[in-house]
Amino acid sequence: MATILSSPWKSIDMSPVSLEGQTLGKYRILEPLGRGGMAQVYKAYHPHLDRYVAIKVLRPDLVEDSEFLARFRREARAIAALRHPNIVQVYDFDAQDDLYYMVMELLEGDTLKAHLNAFRTRGERLPPGELVRILCDVLDGLAYAHGEGIIHRDLKPANILLTKKGQAVLTDFGIAQIVGATQYTVSGAFMGTLNYMAPEQGLHGRCDERSDIYALGIVLYEMLTGSVPFEADTPLATLMKHLNDPLPLPHELDAEIPLALEEVVIRALAKSPQARYQSANEMREALLNAAQAAGIELPKVVNLPGLASPAAGRSGTVAVFSGSARQLISDDRFASGDTDVRPVHQPGLMRAGILGLVRSVQAIFEPQMTVQEVVPQKAGPAVLYSVGWTVLVNMALLWASGVFGWKVFGNAWPMELIAAGTLLAALMAALANPWLFIPAGITMGLGFIFTYYALTGWWQHWIVFWPLVPILVGVCIVAAVLLSRQGRKGQLLSRYLGILMAAVSVVAFLPVLALSILLP
Repeated sequence: MATILSSPWKSIDMSPVSLEGQTLGKYRILEPLGRGGMAQVYKAYHPHLDRYVAIKVLRPDLVEDSEFLARFRREARAIAALRHPNIVQVYDFDAQDDLYYMVMELLEGDTLKAHLNAFRTRGERLPPGELVRILCDVLDGLAYAHGEGIIHRDLKPANILLTKKGQAVLTDFGIAQIVGATQYTVSGAFMGTLNYMAPEQGLHGRCDERSDIYALGIVLYEMLTGSVPFEADTPLATLMKHLNDPLPLPHELDAEIPLALEEVVIRALAKSPQARYQSANEMREALLNAAQAAGIELPKVVNLPGLASPAAGRSGTVAVFSGSARQLISDDRFASGDTDVRPVHQPGLMRAGILGLVRSVQAIFEPQMTVQEVVPQKAGPAVLYSVGWTVLVNMALLWASGVFGWKVFGNAWPMELIAAGTLLAALMAALANPWLFIPAGITMGLGFIFTYYALTGWWQHWIVFWPLVPILVGVCIVAAVLLSRQGRKGQLLSRYLGILMAAVSVVAFLPVLALSILLP
């Protein structure tokens, strides 16, 4: 019989209640390792496998929505499939009672956050070679994850682990996605880690691999200067700095910082995702070139103070959840840099509401970010085929009118509108542009409405059904907005929808032509 566990979080202030000594699934909980905004981390033991692991138990108040279970299983399965020496291995994931947990490998070492704090307490900075070595390891793992379609969404020093085998290892892939923790609401409540968050992610909650690049750029900036570039008293003010403030140049804070590394920082922290490095591999190559230009010699493995000798090499299991380096600083809680998912309400309801409205308007018209942009096809063939179809429609109508009388054109003239809509639909399919749904949908919709009246002759009904036109316009605009906000998925849907609309117009032509001939 499974042991029934109480929640590791108190219901009022969310202070943790330890599960120490209890059993979670097949794992015996030994001791707590740390706590953050999203989870409690424990050291545990699997007796049948004789293996020590780390278990991350998610906060129950973050998993109450009806879609959570499906999202948890989907995202955790994808994360568990990642196999890379620079990504912490997830062994298992499950739920027991109201507890959702992930089981990860456990090794010795410490977080980059702890090491940065330790260097700060001594008034020192990371050695340049170690800095570049750490980031190259992280970028290797990041490139692999991005290639598998997984975006981290919460990159920061607390999620970069330095092992005693001399590796930098990424952890907490997908945790923010699982709990839906990257949100900024109109009411002014924020969830996430804004100090390291890309502008588009903080503004809209949407991100792609370039958002991870931005977060890693913040990490690089902090490693070079000892502080993050954008800080403020409130989350809203921090977000506005990411969006609007110019980047304080690293060499202005420390003249000894190599300009070549500063150039990497500047590009990684571009406000526009299109201006950043487009992949982790591209940033890694730029970082290595900058190190070479600055005469920085890279160690083969990470070898910082407080870490054991990496002589054991890079083989074997690599993960980090504990270590002695935290003893060097005054505030060394393992999860002190975890994502803060507690709502932080901004003063002034009207001010928050206005800013929320502004963000909503920006969200409609700002270009969308995607994991992998849908490549637009050449518009020329789409235009050529559509114009050819329009010519064919006109020739068919003229021929039928010459044979059966001009009543044919009188009944089927709205097909001219539908043919024009076909051109717009074909362009929407070729360019994968959701905004083209507005003119294409309105033109084709009006064509079919007028076709109905032209064939039936019931124009007197127009006085009742004229509201169909503003409804059609509104539906097309709303649909285009919704598609544009879906990123890559919306682009793909736009392409398929354009193809479908063009196909419908082609299929509808022959029945309309036949009816126009048969009807008086």
